[in-house]
Amino acid sequence: MKYKLFEEVALNKDFPGKKMKKGDVATIVEYHPVNDGEGGYSLEIFNVLGDTMAVITVPESSIEPLTANEVFSVRPVVAA
Repeated sequence: MKYKLFEEVALNKDFPGKKMKKGDVATIVEYHPVNDGEGGYSLEIFNVLGDTMAVITVPESSIEPLTANEVFSVRPVVAA
């Protein structure tokens, strides 16, 4: 599936090195095509106040679209 730039998506796996968890919402900021294999995306992740928390690059299989039967929630990000 090809996502659009600035579309919001959910992570479908944890990224402990960036303190991001499955279900966290991210915004697509760049697409990285690959000739043979899986393309990827750069994602920007914001806190609830709108400040950037992280920018990560992930394979397409690590994200999924948001759906109408989901709700936002809040969780603390524990400092390492």
